[in-house]
Amino acid sequence: MRVIKTAAIVALMSGCAIATMDARPASAFTLGDFIRAGRKKPDAQRAPAYEALPGVGTMVDPQQNAAKPLPKVTGPKYYTYKAEPLRRISTDKLLAPVVTGSVRNDALPPMLRPPLADARQFLPEINVRASADVAKAVEAHYGGRTDFIWIGAEGVSAKAKAAVAVLADAAKVGLDPQDYAVTVPADTFDRGDMIAREKELLQFEISLSAATLSYIQDTVRGRIDPNKISGYHDFKRKTVELGPLLDKMSASGDVATLLNDQNPKSAQFAALSVELEKLRSEQGTEQRVEIAPGTLLKPGQSNPELANIVAGIRLKGSEALKAEHAAVLAAYQGTPDYTPELVMVVEAFQKENGLKADGVVGQASLRILTGGDTVTSKINKLEIAMEQSRWLPDGLGDRYVFINQPAFTATYTDNGAEQFSMRVVVGSKANQTYFFQDEIQTVEVNPYWGVPQSIIVNEMLPKLRNDPNYLDRMGYQVEVGGRAVPSSSVNWYGSTASVAVRQPPSSDNALGELKILFPNSHAIYMHDTPSKSFFNRDNRALSHGCVRLADPRRMAAAVLGTSIDDVGNEIAGGHNKALQVPVKVPVYVAYFTAWPNKDGAVEYFNDVYERDMYVNRAFEATRNARGAEG
Repeated sequence: MRVIKTAAIVALMSGCAIATMDARPASAFTLGDFIRAGRKKPDAQRAPAYEALPGVGTMVDPQQNAAKPLPKVTGPKYYTYKAEPLRRISTDKLLAPVVTGSVRNDALPPMLRPPLADARQFLPEINVRASADVAKAVEAHYGGRTDFIWIGAEGVSAKAKAAVAVLADAAKVGLDPQDYAVTVPADTFDRGDMIAREKELLQFEISLSAATLSYIQDTVRGRIDPNKISGYHDFKRKTVELGPLLDKMSASGDVATLLNDQNPKSAQFAALSVELEKLRSEQGTEQRVEIAPGTLLKPGQSNPELANIVAGIRLKGSEALKAEHAAVLAAYQGTPDYTPELVMVVEAFQKENGLKADGVVGQASLRILTGGDTVTSKINKLEIAMEQSRWLPDGLGDRYVFINQPAFTATYTDNGAEQFSMRVVVGSKANQTYFFQDEIQTVEVNPYWGVPQSIIVNEMLPKLRNDPNYLDRMGYQVEVGGRAVPSSSVNWYGSTASVAVRQPPSSDNALGELKILFPNSHAIYMHDTPSKSFFNRDNRALSHGCVRLADPRRMAAAVLGTSIDDVGNEIAGGHNKALQVPVKVPVYVAYFTAWPNKDGAVEYFNDVYERDMYVNRAFEATRNARGAEG
């Protein structure tokens, strides 16, 4: 009877691993096979054929290879963000009918009627810079036209002033107003220098057209390209059709509404916008409690920081909590002794804030007690969240699964309303979960676990070089070139590119009793786990990259459109089986350190992977590129 070594297996296998690797199995026996129903156990008659396979049956003396370094499979990297450069909009051919005199005088604004010789001189001096897409759209619009959008016989039009006002208020929707700043000509001017006036107005016309197009492009798809931040970001960047927009603005009687309507319309974006406006009004007024960094207080201990901890509860606790524990809070005189009565108050505070209610005051509790993020840092998180929401569809749909990694939660929404939310475990900082979207297609019960090459190379190989029987003893199945072999017969000092390892369904399988698949190039999926205790932790960045579910049967039943009992019956059958989802369900494997809950209240989370830092760097690079003189 095989001895189950659960502790060793759990330590080695934390779900799945980084799929972007230096080496990939040449064999077809990979994780892709397990997305389907998995393979049947190899026929016993096939096993002897392994002798003829490369790297098998040729195990050498380990001492001869003792100095040979172990290979390493690495995951994606973060990049130095390179912002899109701006180029000068070519004005030499703009307003061609005007400068060539091929249009009637009465068709032109007064300031541009003949003589036009001076216009020919100063038109090339109009200097407006924009991204390549925006510059191309502006050049195409003005290439053969004689009319203007923003200027008229009296100078700057009311429409132009309305557009400028929207651009100046871009911070309301999480954008940087400096990116769209345009110098507006004064209403009064020196009538003795009409040429200078004409030049100023033409510069304004082209500048505002470029600025409005840039604003629309940014608010639809975001200021930055997420795929340039890191290999962990995977998005198809949205395409914004700029060509027709200047015509629409020219014909519009309400250009402010037209511009504002380009912003995302989802309920989540609206909640972020409301929160942003509220916090900006609160800057400089916040109250905070200071607690010494690194403070750790356990029940029964004594610590002078206890007075500050109680002060934090008085400031941050709900009115209901303070009313329930009013006697204890009133009796406390600032002593350092952490009494059982105070432990109960702390536990209530922890429970109220979604933490493990164990009375231990550690990093997670301190973050909330001291006010968590400052107002300034919350504003930054909101701006980042609004940027990132533009990478996703505008409106996530009526039915979807939303995994928010910093919150360590997965929620299921149906008919536009959140049905349930559960705790999840995501990738550790060394094995980060990606940020992308996909569609759920399959639920696999009693799954095989196909061990990714990163785990074979980084974690199993050191053990196998010391003990070639390791995988056999642990109950794994090994294949080389698609043929079943004992792990003891493989030359583990050679390449593992053609070696595939999988763990059969069992009570100690790393994936537990089911996995939920949305096939993607990162080999990330949701699954069960035998490591249930991990869900009790506040920081649940612990896996190799996949998403472990606290209640996998409930999620499986939801996406399959069936009952939890039906899912249980499938599992009880004991067979590996792939259940097709009747209608594919969108899944967002997201990363938001600020995000509204089901009631619309914005919650804030720790930046577990420090991705906000990289987004801020991308913001800064974009700001510098757009502000550079050219």
